[in-house]
Amino acid sequence: MLEICVDSITSAIAAAEGGASRIELCSALSEGGLTPTVGTLKALKSVPINIPIFCMLRPRRGNDFMYTNAEMDALLYDMALFKSHGCDGFVFGALDKNRDVCEWQCRQVVQMAGNLPVTFHRAFDLTAPCKMHETVDQIKSLGFARILTSGFKHSCLQGIYNIRELCNQHKDIIIMPGAGISASNLEEILRETKCNEFHASARKKVDQPICTTANISMGGGEADLEPMFITDECLVRELIAIAERNKTVSNK
Repeated sequence: MLEICVDSITSAIAAAEGGASRIELCSALSEGGLTPTVGTLKALKSVPINIPIFCMLRPRRGNDFMYTNAEMDALLYDMALFKSHGCDGFVFGALDKNRDVCEWQCRQVVQMAGNLPVTFHRAFDLTAPCKMHETVDQIKSLGFARILTSGFKHSCLQGIYNIRELCNQHKDIIIMPGAGISASNLEEILRETKCNEFHASARKKVDQPICTTANISMGGGEADLEPMFITDECLVRELIAIAERNKTVSNK
């Protein structure tokens, strides 16, 4: 099962047409993925996109994942709106000052989600690797359906052995590798981890000649002049084909 993270309507449609099994809907993937707009979700449900759409719950940038009460209030309000417009699941993670899972905030989100599944995102990779099995057990007990992880490294290829250990030991929660997955490394990641789901952006660069030649920043400095990235339908198909071949070999 391939989950594609997207931050635009164009990318979501490309992911679905390429054969992705699920969409993680965000805004601002350049910031690691933030909460999307309700309008984007509603538009995609109207297209329609006939695969599940999970909405990211991350109200701001930053890798602390420590949220104030006001931020949690905003996040839970967003959840209610997403549920009312057909969201199929959520993606969330919260930590405390010790970089442990913040149980009370996670419990709030899981309870608000009701019967919709919730993924614990890569905030997991900021917890202590030496306690990874304890942390997974904690996340399971809170009611999360899966964990997105790079194995405590910059990319899941670098963290492949930690991911393999997690997949081997925790069969009652989905361990989903993500971060840096490409057509060149997917086969190795699937072979080593034996995972059943994986997460990628499958993006390609799209030049915006009007914006780049204007040389005017919209407040983001040089980042405003960088090219835009969108999901590539052909790359999605390629990743799925690699996964299918790997599955066939594994079953022999």
